[in-house]
Amino acid sequence: MILTVTLNTALDITYRVRSLRPHTSHRVTEVIERPGGKGLNVARVLAALGHEVTVTGFTGGATGRMVQDRLTAVPGLVDALVPVTDPTRRTIAVVDEQSGDTTQLNEPGPTVTPAEWSAFQEAYEDLVPSVSAVALCGSLPPGVPVGAYAGLIRTAKAAGVPVLLDTSGEALRRGVAARPDILKPNADELSELTGSHEPLRAAQDARRRGALAVVASLGTRGLLATTPEGRWRAAPPARVHGNPTGAGDSLVAGLLSGLVEQLPWPARLTRAVALSAATVLAPVAGEFDRAAYEELLEQVTVTGEVSAA
Repeated sequence: MILTVTLNTALDITYRVRSLRPHTSHRVTEVIERPGGKGLNVARVLAALGHEVTVTGFTGGATGRMVQDRLTAVPGLVDALVPVTDPTRRTIAVVDEQSGDTTQLNEPGPTVTPAEWSAFQEAYEDLVPSVSAVALCGSLPPGVPVGAYAGLIRTAKAAGVPVLLDTSGEALRRGVAARPDILKPNADELSELTGSHEPLRAAQDARRRGALAVVASLGTRGLLATTPEGRWRAAPPARVHGNPTGAGDSLVAGLLSGLVEQLPWPARLTRAVALSAATVLAPVAGEFDRAAYEELLEQVTVTGEVSAA
């Protein structure tokens, strides 16, 4: 069982329009609603890969009930979300069918009270001993301490459970100091953390700050991984056009599934890149084009070197 934590869950709403233009009205050609937030996207991809997954985080109000109702339809997924008074946020993605570009609008999320945060910590401590890996994903809603992820990492590591951290800003800076097993920033987040715009140098710096392994998403260029076993770059065969929302979450699912299956790093990275690219080809976050994924597994290139023993 894998545990994904989404403290700022969402109802993802995707609108498709023929051409998005500012300062004018649009006729929406399609509306899709899905449970959202990075950890829930990761969980749905993991479930589609055949893994059992428990999701936790916060849920509140009518929007939260809609999220939970839709989670019941996902085979292999267990809902362990913790209730809060304020409503779960919504995120709006507007897909321009003509250009393929996506415009994202993200609400801030519910304000979490100290009592609600304490209830979550108790639930998390009960869940961790029974899982094989933990993913801590996304932004912190208002009211949650900025050092929240650092504390959750320490709890998991005390139980001997490996942790992947995927967040940004001050939550990332504090979290990396708690020594997560895998840190998954994008290029901008890595640069903000370290002050370096050179990905390899920045990834090595992030490891010195505490992360055991760093897997940096480089967008259309694939990813860079630096680990105790070696360092590698992995890339798709060509740039993939479509909706990039959720591509990073599918990358996380690939890394996590490879971790619990004890795959070597190059195989983990191949899966992560293939899933990420196949998600760009899917209509909404938390899904991937299965046929494209199977094809891309044979086409991803991985180059690098293994560290000396």
